[in-house]
Amino acid sequence: MTEQTLDDLQQIHVPGLLLRPFVDSDAPAFAAAALESVETVGRWMPWCHAGFGAETALAWFAACRSGREAGSAYEFGVFDAASGELVGGVGLNLINLQHRYCNLGYWVRQSRQGQGIATRCVPALTQLAFGMLALHRIEIVVAVGNAASERVALKCGATFEALARKRLLLHGEPVSASIFSIVAP
Repeated sequence: MTEQTLDDLQQIHVPGLLLRPFVDSDAPAFAAAALESVETVGRWMPWCHAGFGAETALAWFAACRSGREAGSAYEFGVFDAASGELVGGVGLNLINLQHRYCNLGYWVRQSRQGQGIATRCVPALTQLAFGMLALHRIEIVVAVGNAASERVALKCGATFEALARKRLLLHGEPVSASIFSIVAP
């Protein structure tokens, strides 16, 4: 990442990928990625369902802009640097400035899973969290059974800390989740 301020943070470059805030014109591509990924992403992220449409994406983008303006979340679309294809999303959210920690989340569209996309994005967001945001701790919360997300967390140097009972709500049901952390050096 180049030297920037939070106000002008509009792009993060990682090998083969571009991370940037969503813009309204991304809504059709986001909806297509969600619909393609209901079977895999939708299993772990209830927002990704068969009824997802461009209007749902626009509502999410508005929430992302509000979170950025409030300093409570920094969400990014992940785009293939060569083709411009939307390949997923990553973000820092639930930012707690009092205790200097946040949540880090990621998803990759079904046709691009297994290509190391999330693994390439996490270090860039870690740098943002520990650099510009001056946080001390990042948590990655993964529903039990989501082996792919657990692998990403571990490959990126996160430490498994605990199994939290009924930590996430998936499809209306509370489920246990593994808590991983990355702490500032």
